[in-house]
Amino acid sequence: MFFKKKKKDITKNPFYDKGSTLVVYFKCSKCGELFRSHLRKYYDVSVNYGGGKGAYKLDKEFIGSNCQNKIQIYAEFTRSFKPLSFDIIGGNFISEEEYNEDILK
Repeated sequence: MFFKKKKKDITKNPFYDKGSTLVVYFKCSKCGELFRSHLRKYYDVSVNYGGGKGAYKLDKEFIGSNCQNKIQIYAEFTRSFKPLSFDIIGGNFISEEEYNEDILK
């Protein structure tokens, strides 16, 4: 008997843990350009010394090649890199499956 892989709920966690990196897929809300970003855990994601509730934080900005729209991703993580909160401005998170389907078109 074969089981179908359960689709990831990106509303709860848009980050894919791939060892020493977190992978996130998103789309520009202005032009629809697709992005895949590999964020290094101890370089792109930094220790949160501020008043936030997470042990680590992410504050990253992306600009695509199709338009000059800025896409900003903010997130706070626990010590085991589970997201406590996250937000994207200028784009929308998509799943790995959606990214792979759209990139093949």
